[in-house]
Amino acid sequence: MTRGDLTDGEWELIEPHLPLGASGPIPDLRGYFNAVMWRFRTGSPWRDVPERYGSWSTIYDRFRAWARDGVFQALMDAMIAEAAARGDVDLSLVGVDSTVARAHHHAAGMAVDPDLLEEMAKALTAEKGLHQPDRTTL
Repeated sequence: MTRGDLTDGEWELIEPHLPLGASGPIPDLRGYFNAVMWRFRTGSPWRDVPERYGSWSTIYDRFRAWARDGVFQALMDAMIAEAAARGDVDLSLVGVDSTVARAHHHAAGMAVDPDLLEEMAKALTAEKGLHQPDRTTL
C-alpha cells in the first residue's frame, strides 16, 4: 500500500458496493479502485497512472464502466448513509459558493414557459419598486 491508497478499514466499507465482473470477482479490484482514486487525486492523465496499478487502459475501461453503470453515485450514497448511521455527518462542513456553482453553457439558451417568465418579470418589477426612493418627496 502506498500513500493515498485505501486503508483496510476504508476498503471494508467500499468493497461491498463495487460490482462483480461478468464472470465473477474482478482480480485486484482494490488496485483498480486505488488507481482511479490516484488519477483523480493527482489530476494526471490516464496514461500517467503508475504501472504498479496495472495497465492504464484497463483502469480507464474499468472506470468508464463503473461511471456508466452508476457505481460511483451508489457508492457515494452508501457512504453518506453509513456516516449518517454512525452520527458522523457534519453539515457545517458543507459549503457552496459562486466560484463552484456555475451554470452549464447549455443553460444559456434555456426555454422558459411564457407565463412563468411574465410572473418572474412582475416579481422583479415589484422588488425593484421596493428599493426605489420616493421621488415625489425630494
